[in-house]
Amino acid sequence: MTTKSRLLTGALLLSAWGGAALLTIAVVAPVGEVLPTIFITGIMIGLAVALLSGRHGAAAGATAASLASAGACAVAQFGINPRIVRLREMAGGSIDAWSQDDPRRVMFGMLHGYSVGALAVAMLAGAVALVYLLYGVRSAGSTSPSPTAWVSQ
Repeated sequence: MTTKSRLLTGALLLSAWGGAALLTIAVVAPVGEVLPTIFITGIMIGLAVALLSGRHGAAAGATAASLASAGACAVAQFGINPRIVRLREMAGGSIDAWSQDDPRRVMFGMLHGYSVGALAVAMLAGAVALVYLLYGVRSAGSTSPSPTAWVSQ
């Protein structure tokens, strides 16, 4: 597999995951059952892109950003989501059954905010990785010098 095809594969994977995450946020998020799937796929795709990218040039930036994305998804899936699930089980169905000032409902709101924040960090890091990957594809396909080559002269 050539460098260019590895970078394009990583870009395609990140684009598909980012699209799925955006669709989830826009349409399905109120259900709450789909986010674990988005987090698990975010971990897998982040790690796959890190393996595909490499360690030099723009690919190093893509590797770092995709690992950050995978890390944010892992924190959400394995650190935050289990606590949200426990609170939902304690509620016996709907969190709305608890009063607004109930400490469990306050905790649920806080954890939900952390989960949304982790997904935002993961998506932002994925977007950064995508930019690095596309720059790497562009660089791999041309013989022109890097845009910052003049700095080292």
